[in-house]
Formats: sequence, C-alpha cells, structure tokens
Amino acid sequence: MRVLLTGGTGLLGSAIAHELARPASGHDVTAPTIEQLDLRDQAGVTALLEAVRPDAIIHTAAAVGGIDARRQHPMGYLLNNLTIDSAVIGGAVRQGVSRLIYISSAAIYPAAAPQPIGETALMGGPLAPDSESYALAKIAGSRLCALASEEYGFAYRALAPANMYGPGDDYTPGRAHLIASAIDKIATATRDGLPDVDVWGDGTARREFLYAPDLAGWIAASLDRLEDWPPLMNVGVGEDHSVGDYY
Repeated sequence: MRVLLTGGTGLLGSAIAHELARPASGHDVTAPTIEQLDLRDQAGVTALLEAVRPDAIIHTAAAVGGIDARRQHPMGYLLNNLTIDSAVIGGAVRQGVSRLIYISSAAIYPAAAPQPIGETALMGGPLAPDSESYALAKIAGSRLCALASEEYGFAYRALAPANMYGPGDDYTPGRAHLIASAIDKIATATRDGLPDVDVWGDGTARREFLYAPDLAGWIAASLDRLEDWPPLMNVGVGEDHSVGDYY
C-alpha cells in the first residue's frame, strides 16, 4: 500500500514512520518534512498527491504546543490548523484517495464533559478556554472527514488520542506537555541543585497518557480495516493519574 504520512517528524508521526518502515509492514511510505513541503500550501499539497498517488493518508501534522503557547497565539493555532487540514483532506478528496486517518485530539471535548469522556460528548458544552482555538480546528477536521466519508463513500476516520508521550517529545519550556515538562523541570532542578520545581495547579487534576509507539503500532496494523471504525473514535489506555502522581 502506498501511504502518505504527514507530520512524520513529530511525536506520533515519527513513531508511525518507524512502524511503517519495518520490512514486514509491506507499505511504501512517503513522509515529507516541513522543510520539503509547507502543508498550508494547497498547490504544493496537490502536486504531492498527484506525484505519490497514495492509497492511504495518515494525517498527523498539526500546529501544536503547550498551554502557554496556545494562550499567547490562539488565532495562529486556529488558522494554521484549519489551513493545513483544508489542504490535506480537501486535496485527498479531489485526488480520490479512499482511506485517511486523521489525528484529532481529546481537546475537542467540552471542559466539563462527564468522565470517562465518550464520543457523544462532542459539542456538548463550552471548550476549555486555553485550548479553544486548537480544539475548534480539530473539531472541524474531524467533521470534514466524516462528511467526506458520507458524501463520497470514503473510509476517512478521526482518532482522538489521550495525551501522548514518548521518544521525540517536545521538551521546550512553554510548549511541552505534562510528562515532558515534568521531566525537563526535574532534570533541570537536579542539574542545578534546586530544592523544588514549580507545578501548575494543586496537583490533583487527572490526566490519561498514551505511549506514542503503542498507538503507532496499532495504526500501522489497521490501515486495511478503517471501514470497521466509527467516524470518530477515542483511543487510550483507560487509566488516568493525578498531576501529582506524574511528578
């Protein structure tokens, strides 16, 4: 199967690239970097699709960042992600690509969604203010996949993973998510002999984390059975821990 992978240098994308590169996978993978192609360039994306003619697309690329980054640049997160998804998903439809996996986010659910969160909670209340712009783009991308499937009979499916961690995580202060941020803070404190680290909140908030290579392996093995999936599906390990536990 010819597979086009976007975001192949990111946390999940790099893990998927590793899985698809295994000789036993039987896939021919194209994974352009951001230096090779800006996915906001619709003409460039169209040219790539015409050249590769993929049988399936795994779309992991997104403008992402931690809470602090999303607070400072909300418009950029909304606009860049809408533009990327429009170019990739719209281009896939025009090219007649029949299979696509879209990586959405748990941020699409309301801030006060009942726990555990089910897919029916989508659009059931206000979004978390810190993630609203990113979440809106991911809701739009997820719905775009569902509508493309309904209208054209394609197998376009959206996955909403739990928070992820693993090799290739972003440890940049202000951008890192919980586990990478905790590792960075504690490593820095250890190196510099600091007596404590700053933990946002009171440590009681609970988060579920998913090891990116585990999800990557499952995705790589599932490309030929997307028809069995619902339009939007949560994926995770089903167990959460408090922020204090992680630290």
